[in-house]
Amino acid sequence: MPLLMLKNLPRYECLLEAAKEFPDLDPSACVAFLHLLHAGDECFHAVEAQLARHNITQGRFGVLMSLMNNCRNDGGRAALSPAELAERTGVTRATMTGLVDTLERDGLVTRAHDTEDRRMMVVCLTPRGRELLHEILPDHFKRMATLMQALTETERKTLVNLLGKITEQAAVMSPAAALHLTPSV
Repeated sequence: MPLLMLKNLPRYECLLEAAKEFPDLDPSACVAFLHLLHAGDECFHAVEAQLARHNITQGRFGVLMSLMNNCRNDGGRAALSPAELAERTGVTRATMTGLVDTLERDGLVTRAHDTEDRRMMVVCLTPRGRELLHEILPDHFKRMATLMQALTETERKTLVNLLGKITEQAAVMSPAAALHLTPSV
């Protein structure tokens, strides 16, 4: 779902005019912010279209990737609880329940009782889920590279640093939101 509902971004001159009426409006900050949202929306749509060809949503893809990337200390894969998946993917537990239900129905994940605490459920990637990811990921990675090919390696590093600064500022403004903005390592 797009974050920015504007097809055309406002011209800088219009923002300068609006700043006369709204003194807190910083035109250059507004332009940068709107371009950031617009670029994010365009990237989201590019990925969404690619995933749709595999009949999967971004939410479901995020769950599958979280399960695939969840490694134990010994290098093996560990199952995750629905609560852990919700935290990792930035959705509510109720939303995660729906995502896991759909993924389980399609045979991409299974739910089982935790071996250490039988009261808890864990979610595991099935071989079919792993196969789907191996089918999706080559094109997915190619699409990412294509989206970023307009930037040099140096520009990409600069972009990552600049986005990191914005992420840190957002965390200062909203500590609760910082949990969803901080990438997991």
